[in-house]
Amino acid sequence: MSSFPVLNVGFSNVVFVSKILTILLADSAGAKRLRTEAKSENRLIDATCGRKTRSVLVLESGHILLSAIRPESLSKRLETGDNHIGEGEEEAED
Repeated sequence: MSSFPVLNVGFSNVVFVSKILTILLADSAGAKRLRTEAKSENRLIDATCGRKTRSVLVLESGHILLSAIRPESLSKRLETGDNHIGEGEEEAED
């Protein structure tokens, strides 16, 4: 049986690593534009559980996924293959 690597994007939400095109900082102008367009076209996936959006993932399917985890933390998870939740990563807004 083959395994498919997944990335924990917070709060027990996962996405297949092979489907991720890019991870953007949520405050960037481009990410805000993508978010607005995706919402109007019903392609927005909100995995923040009501927390502040810190990163925006662009998926191969054209969907935009919002995460409350910082892009640096997501990148570290990808590099190390460790999807354990670090201290303070899923706490309430700062």
